[in-house]
Amino acid sequence: MTIDEFIRAAVLEDVGDGDHTSDACIPADAEGRAKMLIKEAGVLAGIHIAEQIFYYIDSSLKVEILAEDGSPVQPGDVVMSVSGKARSILKAERIALNCMQRMSGIATLTRKVTDSLQGLHTKVLDTRKTTPGIRFLEKLAVKIGGGVNHRFGLYDMMMIKDNHIDYAGGIRQAIEKADEYRASSTPGVKIEIEARNLDELEQILAVGRVDRIMLDNFSYDDLRTAVKRIGGKYETEASGGITFETAREYAECGVDYLSMGALTHSVKSLDISLKAY
Repeated sequence: MTIDEFIRAAVLEDVGDGDHTSDACIPADAEGRAKMLIKEAGVLAGIHIAEQIFYYIDSSLKVEILAEDGSPVQPGDVVMSVSGKARSILKAERIALNCMQRMSGIATLTRKVTDSLQGLHTKVLDTRKTTPGIRFLEKLAVKIGGGVNHRFGLYDMMMIKDNHIDYAGGIRQAIEKADEYRASSTPGVKIEIEARNLDELEQILAVGRVDRIMLDNFSYDDLRTAVKRIGGKYETEASGGITFETAREYAECGVDYLSMGALTHSVKSLDISLKAY
Protein backbone atom coordinates (compact mmCIF):
# COMPACT_ATOMS: atom_id res chain seq x y z
CA MET A 1 0.00 0.00 0.00
CA THR A 2 1.26 3.49 -0.86
CA ILE A 3 0.94 6.44 1.50
CA ASP A 4 -1.59 8.06 -0.86
CA GLU A 5 -3.74 4.92 -0.88
CA PHE A 6 -3.53 4.71 2.89
CA ILE A 7 -4.52 8.34 3.44
CA ARG A 8 -7.40 8.07 0.99
CA ALA A 9 -8.73 4.97 2.78
CA ALA A 10 -8.23 6.53 6.24
CA VAL A 11 -10.12 9.68 5.27
CA LEU A 12 -12.96 7.68 3.74
CA GLU A 13 -13.18 5.59 6.92
CA ASP A 14 -13.21 8.58 9.27
CA VAL A 15 -14.94 11.34 7.31
CA GLY A 16 -17.43 9.36 5.25
CA ASP A 17 -19.91 11.83 3.74
CA GLY A 18 -18.76 14.72 5.91
CA ASP A 19 -17.65 16.03 9.31
CA HIS A 20 -21.17 17.01 10.33
CA THR A 21 -20.16 18.39 13.74
CA SER A 22 -17.69 20.89 12.29
CA ASP A 23 -19.96 21.70 9.37
CA ALA A 24 -22.77 22.50 11.81
CA CYS A 25 -20.75 24.52 14.34
CA ILE A 26 -18.08 26.34 12.34
CA PRO A 27 -18.56 28.76 9.43
CA ALA A 28 -17.06 27.55 6.18
CA ASP A 29 -14.73 30.55 5.96
CA ALA A 30 -13.54 30.45 9.59
CA GLU A 31 -9.76 30.42 9.99
CA GLY A 32 -7.86 28.77 12.81
CA ARG A 33 -4.49 27.71 14.14
CA ALA A 34 -3.47 24.60 16.04
CA LYS A 35 -0.29 23.20 17.55
CA MET A 36 0.71 19.56 17.94
CA LEU A 37 1.70 19.12 21.57
CA ILE A 38 3.78 16.32 23.08
CA LYS A 39 2.42 15.07 26.41
CA GLU A 40 4.98 12.42 27.37
CA ALA A 41 8.66 11.73 26.72
CA GLY A 42 9.57 9.62 23.72
CA VAL A 43 10.87 9.52 20.18
CA LEU A 44 8.98 11.34 17.45
CA ALA A 45 7.85 9.44 14.36
CA GLY A 46 5.35 10.10 11.59
CA ILE A 47 5.64 13.89 11.40
CA HIS A 48 5.79 13.88 7.59
CA ILE A 49 2.89 11.40 7.37
CA ALA A 50 0.83 13.85 9.44
CA GLU A 51 1.90 16.69 7.16
CA GLN A 52 0.68 14.77 4.10
CA ILE A 53 -2.64 14.04 5.80
CA PHE A 54 -3.26 17.75 6.46
CA TYR A 55 -2.38 18.63 2.88
CA TYR A 56 -4.56 15.82 1.51
CA ILE A 57 -7.53 17.23 3.43
CA ASP A 58 -6.81 20.79 2.29
CA SER A 59 -3.84 21.82 0.17
CA SER A 60 -4.31 25.44 1.24
CA LEU A 61 -3.39 24.68 4.86
CA LYS A 62 -0.05 25.96 6.11
CA VAL A 63 1.94 23.32 8.01
CA GLU A 64 5.16 24.12 9.85
CA ILE A 65 7.25 21.18 11.07
CA LEU A 66 9.16 22.05 14.23
CA ALA A 67 10.81 18.68 15.01
CA GLU A 68 11.98 15.85 12.78
CA ASP A 69 11.33 12.13 12.95
CA GLY A 70 13.76 10.42 15.31
CA SER A 71 14.02 13.43 17.62
CA PRO A 72 13.70 12.89 21.36
CA VAL A 73 10.69 14.81 22.67
CA GLN A 74 9.48 15.89 26.10
CA PRO A 75 6.12 16.96 27.54
CA GLY A 76 5.29 20.47 26.40
CA ASP A 77 7.24 20.28 23.14
CA VAL A 78 5.40 21.65 20.11
CA VAL A 79 6.38 19.62 17.04
CA MET A 80 4.04 21.07 14.40
CA SER A 81 1.78 24.04 13.81
CA VAL A 82 -1.10 24.18 11.34
CA SER A 83 -3.10 27.16 10.16
CA GLY A 84 -5.91 27.69 7.68
CA LYS A 85 -9.54 26.71 7.46
CA ALA A 86 -10.73 25.54 10.87
CA ARG A 87 -12.97 22.85 9.40
CA SER A 88 -10.02 21.35 7.51
CA ILE A 89 -7.81 21.28 10.59
CA LEU A 90 -10.47 19.42 12.56
CA LYS A 91 -11.14 17.00 9.73
CA ALA A 92 -7.48 15.94 9.59
CA GLU A 93 -6.82 16.04 13.34
CA ARG A 94 -7.65 12.51 14.45
CA ILE A 95 -6.15 10.70 11.47
CA ALA A 96 -2.89 12.62 11.80
CA LEU A 97 -2.71 12.07 15.56
CA ASN A 98 -3.53 8.37 15.34
CA CYS A 99 -0.65 7.82 12.93
CA MET A 100 1.83 9.86 14.92
CA GLN A 101 0.86 8.43 18.28
CA ARG A 102 1.23 4.83 17.13
CA MET A 103 4.40 5.42 15.14
CA SER A 104 6.00 7.42 17.95
CA GLY A 105 5.15 4.68 20.45
CA ILE A 106 6.89 2.11 18.26
CA ALA A 107 9.89 4.36 17.66
CA THR A 108 10.16 5.08 21.39
CA LEU A 109 10.27 1.41 22.39
CA THR A 110 12.63 0.56 19.54
CA ARG A 111 15.05 3.31 20.56
CA LYS A 112 14.88 2.14 24.17
CA VAL A 113 15.88 -1.37 23.12
CA THR A 114 18.60 -0.30 20.70
CA ASP A 115 20.10 2.02 23.31
CA SER A 116 20.23 -0.90 25.75
CA LEU A 117 22.40 -2.84 23.28
CA GLN A 118 25.14 -0.22 23.01
CA GLY A 119 28.55 -1.83 22.61
CA LEU A 120 27.16 -5.06 21.12
CA HIS A 121 26.94 -5.99 17.44
CA THR A 122 23.37 -7.31 17.75
CA LYS A 123 20.64 -5.54 15.78
CA VAL A 124 16.95 -5.34 16.65
CA LEU A 125 14.40 -6.64 14.13
CA ASP A 126 10.67 -6.20 13.82
CA THR A 127 8.35 -9.01 12.72
CA ARG A 128 5.19 -9.52 10.66
CA LYS A 129 3.09 -9.16 13.84
CA THR A 130 1.74 -5.85 12.64
CA THR A 131 -1.62 -4.16 12.10
CA PRO A 132 -3.11 -5.11 8.71
CA GLY A 133 -3.11 -2.16 6.33
CA ILE A 134 -0.53 -0.08 8.20
CA ARG A 135 2.46 -2.43 8.28
CA PHE A 136 4.46 0.03 6.22
CA LEU A 137 3.91 2.75 8.83
CA GLU A 138 4.82 0.47 11.72
CA LYS A 139 7.97 -0.80 10.03
CA LEU A 140 8.96 2.76 9.13
CA ALA A 141 8.59 3.65 12.81
CA VAL A 142 10.93 0.79 13.77
CA LYS A 143 13.57 2.18 11.41
CA ILE A 144 13.10 5.69 12.80
CA GLY A 145 13.68 4.24 16.27
CA GLY A 146 16.97 2.66 15.19
CA GLY A 147 15.81 -0.88 14.49
CA VAL A 148 16.09 -2.97 11.33
CA ASN A 149 13.21 -4.25 9.24
CA HIS A 150 12.87 -8.01 8.91
CA ARG A 151 11.12 -9.24 5.77
CA PHE A 152 8.18 -7.05 4.83
CA GLY A 153 5.90 -9.92 3.85
CA LEU A 154 5.80 -13.47 2.62
CA TYR A 155 7.37 -12.49 -0.68
CA ASP A 156 10.76 -10.98 0.14
CA MET A 157 12.29 -13.74 2.29
CA MET A 158 11.57 -17.40 2.93
CA MET A 159 11.14 -18.28 6.60
CA ILE A 160 10.77 -22.00 7.30
CA LYS A 161 8.96 -22.33 10.63
CA ASP A 162 7.70 -25.30 12.62
CA ASN A 163 4.47 -25.71 10.66
CA HIS A 164 6.34 -25.62 7.35
CA ILE A 165 8.69 -28.30 8.65
CA ASP A 166 5.81 -30.48 9.83
CA TYR A 167 3.87 -30.13 6.57
CA ALA A 168 7.00 -30.71 4.46
CA GLY A 169 7.87 -33.92 6.32
CA GLY A 170 10.94 -32.77 8.21
CA ILE A 171 13.80 -30.31 8.33
CA ARG A 172 15.80 -31.78 5.46
CA GLN A 173 12.79 -31.97 3.17
CA ALA A 174 11.72 -28.39 3.97
CA ILE A 175 15.18 -26.94 3.32
CA GLU A 176 15.75 -28.89 0.12
CA LYS A 177 12.34 -27.93 -1.28
CA ALA A 178 12.86 -24.27 -0.38
CA ASP A 179 16.32 -24.19 -1.93
CA GLU A 180 15.10 -25.86 -5.12
CA TYR A 181 12.19 -23.42 -5.33
CA ARG A 182 14.54 -20.50 -4.85
CA ALA A 183 16.84 -21.70 -7.61
CA SER A 184 13.98 -22.00 -10.09
CA SER A 185 11.61 -19.19 -9.07
CA THR A 186 13.09 -16.58 -6.71
CA PRO A 187 16.85 -16.24 -7.20
CA GLY A 188 18.48 -14.07 -4.55
CA VAL A 189 15.75 -14.49 -1.93
CA LYS A 190 17.24 -15.51 1.41
CA ILE A 191 16.14 -18.58 3.34
CA GLU A 192 15.77 -18.52 7.11
CA ILE A 193 14.83 -21.56 9.18
CA GLU A 194 13.62 -21.89 12.74
CA ALA A 195 15.28 -24.21 15.24
CA ARG A 196 13.38 -25.00 18.43
CA ASN A 197 16.22 -26.80 20.19
CA LEU A 198 19.83 -27.90 19.82
CA ASP A 199 18.84 -31.19 18.19
CA GLU A 200 16.98 -29.36 15.42
CA LEU A 201 19.98 -27.06 15.03
CA GLU A 202 22.20 -30.07 14.35
CA GLN A 203 19.77 -31.30 11.71
CA ILE A 204 19.83 -27.87 10.03
CA LEU A 205 23.61 -27.71 10.08
CA ALA A 206 23.79 -31.16 8.51
CA VAL A 207 21.81 -29.91 5.51
CA GLY A 208 23.03 -26.29 5.18
CA ARG A 209 21.67 -24.37 2.18
CA VAL A 210 20.17 -21.59 4.34
CA ASP A 211 21.20 -18.00 5.08
CA ARG A 212 19.97 -17.44 8.64
CA ILE A 213 18.98 -19.63 11.56
CA MET A 214 16.32 -18.45 13.98
CA LEU A 215 16.87 -19.81 17.47
CA ASP A 216 13.38 -19.77 18.93
CA ASN A 217 12.71 -19.75 22.68
CA PHE A 218 16.23 -20.95 23.54
CA SER A 219 17.52 -20.57 27.08
CA TYR A 220 20.53 -18.29 27.49
CA ASP A 221 22.84 -21.28 27.93
CA ASP A 222 21.50 -23.07 24.88
CA LEU A 223 21.62 -19.86 22.86
CA ARG A 224 25.31 -19.38 23.67
CA THR A 225 25.95 -23.01 22.76
CA ALA A 226 24.05 -22.62 19.48
CA VAL A 227 25.91 -19.47 18.45
CA LYS A 228 29.23 -21.15 19.16
CA ARG A 229 28.18 -24.25 17.24
CA ILE A 230 27.10 -22.19 14.21
CA GLY A 231 30.45 -20.43 14.35
CA GLY A 232 29.56 -17.56 12.05
CA LYS A 233 28.70 -19.82 9.12
CA TYR A 234 25.13 -18.50 9.07
CA GLU A 235 23.44 -15.39 10.40
CA THR A 236 21.81 -15.98 13.78
CA GLU A 237 18.56 -14.60 15.16
CA ALA A 238 17.08 -15.05 18.62
CA SER A 239 13.30 -14.86 18.97
CA GLY A 240 10.48 -15.76 21.31
CA GLY A 241 9.05 -13.40 23.91
CA ILE A 242 12.02 -11.06 24.00
CA THR A 243 11.31 -7.83 25.88
CA PHE A 244 13.21 -4.67 26.74
CA GLU A 245 14.13 -6.19 30.08
CA THR A 246 15.65 -9.34 28.53
CA ALA A 247 17.02 -7.96 25.26
CA ARG A 248 20.58 -7.26 26.39
CA GLU A 249 21.03 -10.65 28.01
CA TYR A 250 19.90 -12.36 24.80
CA ALA A 251 22.19 -10.14 22.74
CA GLU A 252 25.16 -10.93 24.98
CA CYS A 253 24.82 -14.56 23.87
CA GLY A 254 26.35 -13.38 20.58
CA VAL A 255 23.44 -13.47 18.12
CA ASP A 256 23.40 -11.18 15.10
CA TYR A 257 19.73 -10.24 15.49
CA LEU A 258 16.94 -10.10 18.05
CA SER A 259 13.43 -10.24 16.60
CA MET A 260 10.77 -8.62 18.76
CA GLY A 261 7.09 -8.84 17.96
CA ALA A 262 6.48 -6.58 20.96
CA LEU A 263 7.80 -3.60 18.99
CA THR A 264 4.56 -3.54 17.02
CA HIS A 265 1.96 -5.93 18.41
CA SER A 266 1.56 -4.57 21.93
CA VAL A 267 3.28 -1.19 22.03
CA LYS A 268 1.78 1.76 23.90
CA SER A 269 1.05 4.81 21.75
CA LEU A 270 2.79 8.06 22.67
CA ASP A 271 0.45 10.73 24.08
CA ILE A 272 0.19 13.62 21.59
CA SER A 273 -2.60 16.16 21.16
CA LEU A 274 -3.64 18.94 18.79
CA LYS A 275 -4.65 22.17 20.50
CA ALA A 276 -6.20 25.29 19.00
CA TYR A 277 -4.49 28.54 19.95
